[in-house]
Amino acid sequence: MTTHISWGKNLGQDLAHKRPWLLASLVAGISFPATWLFLPLEGGLIALVWKMAAVGLLVPFALHRHHVGEFVPLAVILSFYALGDGLIEFSMVAGALAFAAGHLVAIWLYFRHRRVAPTFSQKLLAIAIFLLTPVIAYGLPPTTDEAVQVAAYSVILAAMAAMAWSSNFPRYRVGFGAVLFVISDLLIFAELGPLANSKVSGIAIWYLYYFGVLMIAVGVAQTLVKRGHYAAGEERD
Repeated sequence: MTTHISWGKNLGQDLAHKRPWLLASLVAGISFPATWLFLPLEGGLIALVWKMAAVGLLVPFALHRHHVGEFVPLAVILSFYALGDGLIEFSMVAGALAFAAGHLVAIWLYFRHRRVAPTFSQKLLAIAIFLLTPVIAYGLPPTTDEAVQVAAYSVILAAMAAMAWSSNFPRYRVGFGAVLFVISDLLIFAELGPLANSKVSGIAIWYLYYFGVLMIAVGVAQTLVKRGHYAAGEERD
């Protein structure tokens, strides 16, 4: 037990010293659902800022000592996601547009880092993600208009996840993180229909989304550092 406590303390100190923005994001992301107990999200500025901070704090993490090259589009992606977290509380459409913008930048980034000669199973899973996500999304809302809207957004979402899986970034961080993002959004669409009265879907949606984005951010940033995508004269992480 003492060893585990010591390891956890050392990890916390390492994060606080070397990755303060990542640590701050983790604190905000993990603790955010607690605000539902004592802060009203609708009209609650503190809760709104808390929510946006979870992913928003990953932006300076992405840019920390890396203000050029591929770290910039990563920061742009995370900025759009954080913006979407805020806008979605006022308008589902506005939030979806912000997330879609982030997905489009992500698609461009993943395309630039696409995997050379992927295996058949990798291709098959990427195709399945791209085709099944909009189909599943279409079947979740109760009305045709809502179904068409979520399916249209889901095409971009699915393309992002399929490209993440097909990229040469770590598949079980970046690719899996993108899949968690997809599942989170599908649960949001399900709240329009079959999960409308669910009392636990909200917390599942949040943690799937947050940890999905966290895995993407960390996986991409660490890979870019290893590949030397940093400014001349800057120190590697």
